[in-house]
Amino acid sequence: MDTLVIEKKDEVYLTIECEPNIQREISEFFTFYVPGYKFMPAFRNRMWDGKIRLFSQKYKEIYFGLFPYIKAFAEERGYNIVCGENVNVDNKVDKDIVEKFANSLGQSFKVRDYQVDAIHHSLKFNRTLLLSPTASGKSFIIYALIRYYTHLLKDEPKNRCLLIVPTTSLVEQMYTDFKSYGWNVENNCHRLYSGYSNVTDKKVLISTWQSLFRLPKEYFDQFGVVFGDEAHFFKSKSLTEIMTKLVDCKYRIGLTGTLDGALTHKLVLEGLFGAVNKITSTRKLMDKKQLSNLAVRCLILKHTEENSKIVSKGKYQDEIDYLVSSKSRQTFIRNLSLKLKGNSLVLFQLVEKHGKNLYEIIKEKAGDNRKVFYIFGGVEAEERESIRGIVEKESNAIIVASYGTFSTGINIKNLHNIVFASPSKSRIRNLQSIGRGLRLGDNKINASLYDIADDLTYKSKENFTLKHFQERINIYTEEEFDYEIHNIQLKE
Repeated sequence: MDTLVIEKKDEVYLTIECEPNIQREISEFFTFYVPGYKFMPAFRNRMWDGKIRLFSQKYKEIYFGLFPYIKAFAEERGYNIVCGENVNVDNKVDKDIVEKFANSLGQSFKVRDYQVDAIHHSLKFNRTLLLSPTASGKSFIIYALIRYYTHLLKDEPKNRCLLIVPTTSLVEQMYTDFKSYGWNVENNCHRLYSGYSNVTDKKVLISTWQSLFRLPKEYFDQFGVVFGDEAHFFKSKSLTEIMTKLVDCKYRIGLTGTLDGALTHKLVLEGLFGAVNKITSTRKLMDKKQLSNLAVRCLILKHTEENSKIVSKGKYQDEIDYLVSSKSRQTFIRNLSLKLKGNSLVLFQLVEKHGKNLYEIIKEKAGDNRKVFYIFGGVEAEERESIRGIVEKESNAIIVASYGTFSTGINIKNLHNIVFASPSKSRIRNLQSIGRGLRLGDNKINASLYDIADDLTYKSKENFTLKHFQERINIYTEEEFDYEIHNIQLKE
């Protein structure tokens, strides 16, 4: 019988020794076209074939986290597997003890069953990719694991925890969350982003990936645990490089609310962290009254035949340029935002072309009657956190924010409405954005999403962004969200 001998090279890679013909099989099995490769400059310039190869025939290496797939590959073909030490990890961890530990951290709330499951699973396998929706309490899962690992590794040389997040706002929010859980963050946690030193003797480093990816490999030798929050970003080259520098980091926990559906991306993330473990779903949390009820109202704006004819002759970017400059469309969004009761989040894509004008016309119309805030990449993290704190105390504020700064990670319990002011087909962006409004708050049990779509159909030709809207409908259906569609004639 043909045999695969699998050994642990380090905490990043496994090596596979086998016959050359089987090596070629493995290489083919783990070779995929990258999504969107046809549009990438390297492919267009014929410098790359558009494929990613997860198994290196030259070095006989593959990501550690892909071991389950290697095992499945061998079983399907009747190949034997011989594993070296510490390849197939399954720690004997008592779930009841985990639950007692989690509830012993002095919280005012009882830890939820799925949070216990997530913590237990992580401790059992050392590495995993936890899939749990926005507002499901991922920050507490991270906190509980950090508390466990800092105690477990206190006498080890590699005893520090690294928590990587995508934005400075999330650095601050994690720091604040850990403090709210009752931890002495001043003594235990160090924040790293622009203006902060990368040198610290504290046990936990909370950092953006931008502050880490240029640091030398030796810097990462101090860490025994790494957490990747919003782990779907880790398919990017910079984040992959960070993870591959952590060669001695044994415990690897990724957390995300959603994946983009591409198998290639999923395998890269699982390779870096570990197998996906779906903790719960948004629908389940709604049914259990642990999240706000969500009503999705899809507003399809029918544009004039004249404008539709003009737009039909252009490309995708021409359509976007028309939409963000349409006065009637901007006026509609303004009036909608001011009509909504409660705190509202209006999300846009383009700062100068769209967001700035939206903010100005909403603020002008609101006058002194409502507080209106503007957040984009140029707003400092401290100011964003300040605005978040203000809105938590308000009942009728409006935040006009870019998707890039507010679709990911920012938590406002006291948020009642979300308006999609810009078209998007990104599954991750849409679900992350929706999650901003799902947290339960004082006297808040319901949330509404207003998805603005645009019908510029001319004769039989559908416009680009209307097709993107149809993809969002598919997402709402898959997630079992309640939605309704309203057609609105847009007036000039």
